Amino acid sequence: QVQLVESGGGLVQPGGSLRLSCAGSGLTLRGHSIGWFHQAPGKERERISCMSYSSDSIFYADSVKGRATISTDNSKNTVSLQLNRLKTEDTGIYTCAVYTGPGLTYCPVNWDEYDYWGQGTQVAVSS
Repeated sequence: QVQLVESGGGLVQPGGSLRLSCAGSGLTLRGHSIGWFHQAPGKERERISCMSYSSDSIFYADSVKGRATISTDNSKNTVSLQLNRLKTEDTGIYTCAVYTGPGLTYCPVNWDEYDYWGQGTQVAVSS
Protein backbone atom coordinates (compact mmCIF):
# COMPACT_ATOMS: atom_id res chain seq x y z
CA GLN A 1 0.00 0.00 0.00
CA VAL A 2 1.37 3.37 -1.01
CA GLN A 3 1.39 6.10 1.61
CA LEU A 4 2.68 9.63 1.58
CA VAL A 5 3.07 11.49 4.83
CA GLU A 6 3.95 15.16 5.00
CA SER A 7 5.60 16.86 7.92
CA GLY A 8 7.31 20.10 8.78
CA GLY A 9 4.37 22.45 8.83
CA GLY A 10 3.63 24.84 11.63
CA LEU A 11 3.38 28.46 12.65
CA VAL A 12 6.12 30.74 11.42
CA GLN A 13 6.62 34.47 11.28
CA PRO A 14 6.79 36.32 7.99
CA GLY A 15 10.29 36.15 6.64
CA GLY A 16 10.94 32.82 8.28
CA SER A 17 11.64 29.43 6.75
CA LEU A 18 10.20 25.95 6.79
CA ARG A 19 11.30 22.65 5.42
CA LEU A 20 8.40 20.44 4.42
CA SER A 21 9.01 16.75 3.93
CA CYS A 22 7.09 14.04 2.16
CA ALA A 23 7.90 10.53 3.29
CA GLY A 24 6.91 7.70 1.06
CA SER A 25 6.21 4.06 1.76
CA GLY A 26 5.18 1.37 -0.63
CA LEU A 27 7.04 2.94 -3.55
CA THR A 28 10.34 4.64 -4.27
CA LEU A 29 9.64 8.33 -4.61
CA ARG A 30 12.59 9.07 -6.85
CA GLY A 31 11.34 6.56 -9.34
CA HIS A 32 8.52 8.96 -10.17
CA SER A 33 7.61 12.60 -10.56
CA ILE A 34 6.79 14.36 -7.32
CA GLY A 35 4.66 17.45 -6.97
CA TRP A 36 3.95 19.84 -4.13
CA PHE A 37 0.63 21.61 -3.94
CA HIS A 38 -0.50 24.56 -1.86
CA GLN A 39 -4.07 25.40 -0.98
CA ALA A 40 -4.56 28.74 0.70
CA PRO A 41 -7.72 29.31 2.72
CA GLY A 42 -10.65 29.90 0.42
CA LYS A 43 -8.57 29.36 -2.73
CA GLU A 44 -8.03 26.61 -5.21
CA ARG A 45 -5.19 24.18 -4.85
CA GLU A 46 -2.11 25.21 -6.81
CA ARG A 47 0.90 23.21 -7.91
CA ILE A 48 3.88 25.12 -6.58
CA SER A 49 6.72 22.75 -7.32
CA CYS A 50 7.49 19.52 -9.10
CA MET A 51 10.51 17.39 -9.79
CA SER A 52 10.26 14.99 -12.69
CA TYR A 53 11.43 11.40 -12.58
CA SER A 54 14.59 12.21 -14.48
CA SER A 55 15.22 15.33 -12.34
CA ASP A 56 15.75 17.19 -15.62
CA SER A 57 12.54 19.05 -15.13
CA ILE A 58 12.04 21.06 -11.98
CA PHE A 59 9.17 23.48 -11.74
CA TYR A 60 8.41 26.33 -9.38
CA ALA A 61 5.31 28.45 -9.49
CA ASP A 62 5.81 32.19 -9.68
CA SER A 63 4.41 32.44 -6.18
CA VAL A 64 7.43 30.61 -4.73
CA LYS A 65 10.11 31.03 -7.38
CA GLY A 66 13.34 32.15 -5.80
CA ARG A 67 12.10 31.15 -2.36
CA ALA A 68 11.57 27.42 -2.75
CA THR A 69 13.85 24.46 -3.34
CA ILE A 70 12.68 20.93 -3.97
CA SER A 71 15.06 18.10 -3.17
CA THR A 72 15.19 14.39 -2.49
CA ASP A 73 16.80 12.17 0.11
CA ASN A 74 16.88 8.76 -1.44
CA SER A 75 18.22 7.12 1.71
CA LYS A 76 15.08 8.19 3.56
CA ASN A 77 12.72 7.96 0.59
CA THR A 78 11.64 11.53 1.14
CA VAL A 79 11.13 14.61 -0.97
CA SER A 80 11.47 17.96 0.70
CA LEU A 81 10.42 21.48 -0.09
CA GLN A 82 12.42 24.25 1.51
CA LEU A 83 10.47 27.50 1.73
CA ASN A 84 12.27 30.70 2.63
CA ARG A 85 11.21 34.30 3.15
CA LEU A 86 7.72 33.12 3.96
CA LYS A 87 4.81 35.45 3.38
CA THR A 88 1.35 35.53 4.90
CA GLU A 89 -0.03 34.35 1.58
CA ASP A 90 1.98 31.15 1.97
CA THR A 91 -0.46 30.12 4.67
CA GLY A 92 -2.40 27.00 3.84
CA ILE A 93 -2.17 23.27 3.41
CA TYR A 94 0.79 21.77 1.62
CA THR A 95 0.42 18.37 0.04
CA CYS A 96 2.78 16.15 -1.88
CA ALA A 97 1.67 13.94 -4.73
CA VAL A 98 3.27 11.24 -6.86
CA TYR A 99 2.80 10.65 -10.57
CA THR A 100 3.63 7.13 -11.69
CA GLY A 101 2.71 7.43 -15.35
CA PRO A 102 5.00 7.64 -18.37
CA GLY A 103 7.33 10.48 -19.23
CA LEU A 104 10.79 10.96 -17.75
CA THR A 105 10.44 14.73 -17.73
CA TYR A 106 6.69 15.01 -17.27
CA CYS A 107 5.46 16.87 -14.22
CA PRO A 108 1.66 17.04 -14.15
CA VAL A 109 0.03 20.36 -13.51
CA ASN A 110 -3.32 19.12 -12.28
CA TRP A 111 -4.00 17.48 -8.97
CA ASP A 112 -6.00 14.67 -10.49
CA GLU A 113 -3.22 13.66 -12.84
CA TYR A 114 -1.27 12.35 -9.91
CA ASP A 115 -1.75 8.86 -8.61
CA TYR A 116 -1.05 9.19 -4.91
CA TRP A 117 -1.49 12.06 -2.47
CA GLY A 118 -0.63 12.76 1.10
CA GLN A 119 -2.94 14.20 3.72
CA GLY A 120 -1.17 17.52 3.82
CA THR A 121 0.60 19.60 6.43
CA GLN A 122 -0.67 22.93 7.67
CA VAL A 123 1.44 26.06 7.44
CA ALA A 124 0.48 29.32 9.07
CA VAL A 125 2.53 32.42 8.42
CA SER A 126 1.63 35.10 10.87
CA SER A 127 3.21 37.61 13.20
